[in-house]
Amino acid sequence: MATSPAVVRALDEQLRGLGWVSDLMVDGSLATGDYIPRISDLDLVALVDGPVDADRQAALVAIHRRLDNGIGAGFKLGCVYVDSTTITRIELRHPTRTHGQLVHRILSGITRAELVRHGYQIFGRSPRDVFPEVSADDIRAAARAELTGYWAWAARRPWLWLDPTLADLGLTSMARSRHALDNGELLTKTQAIGQAHAPAWLINHLAARRRGEPVTSPRLRTALIAWRDARRTVARAKRGRRDSPTPQPPHRAVRTQPADDAAGWVRTPS
Repeated sequence: MATSPAVVRALDEQLRGLGWVSDLMVDGSLATGDYIPRISDLDLVALVDGPVDADRQAALVAIHRRLDNGIGAGFKLGCVYVDSTTITRIELRHPTRTHGQLVHRILSGITRAELVRHGYQIFGRSPRDVFPEVSADDIRAAARAELTGYWAWAARRPWLWLDPTLADLGLTSMARSRHALDNGELLTKTQAIGQAHAPAWLINHLAARRRGEPVTSPRLRTALIAWRDARRTVARAKRGRRDSPTPQPPHRAVRTQPADDAAGWVRTPS
């Protein structure tokens, strides 16, 4: 288990004090050992003993604002708050604090796989005691759902890829998705950079940005490379499943629309 940053320990104390949060779990980069301070997001999942109504949401927003303006400044702390009675309903959206906003997003198949394969508890139960076992085919299905959902939506909008954040995110997400489809296994962001379908100079730039170095890539060339990669990878996923789901909008606004949320790997490049 990784040593949790101080802001995670502070959130732990605040949520325990509420009395209605039963479990706090870590997924994402911190769980997989790929966490880079102030570069990676801190991705958490909390289970609640009932619906997260307006009053509870207000309490959570107040906690996160205090942390974001204090000990958590610059640490990109985020948490999905899930009514524990609805865990098995993957289609439901849950209040999610991310990048200074409260949005609603699903707890995707990829996030569930990360929790079961790599996640751990800050308090309460282990993810493996809460979520069902995840098979290789489950991971393949989760990756295909994201490719034929949000990424299919984005691939139909080439102008979005002029955003450098989305271009970087797309290249790593496509590599992760292909690995999941081929092997039924999860791939970290750092590992995905090495498998990106991009020229060597761009892979080097991606790796440098992952380390926090202020490297800028040619905007138009990068956008074209990333968009074409997404189109090819989405087309491959669609060949494996004809009934594509309704697209999920992005995890956070990156000068794209819609700008609510998305599942699993549709995140800022962290």
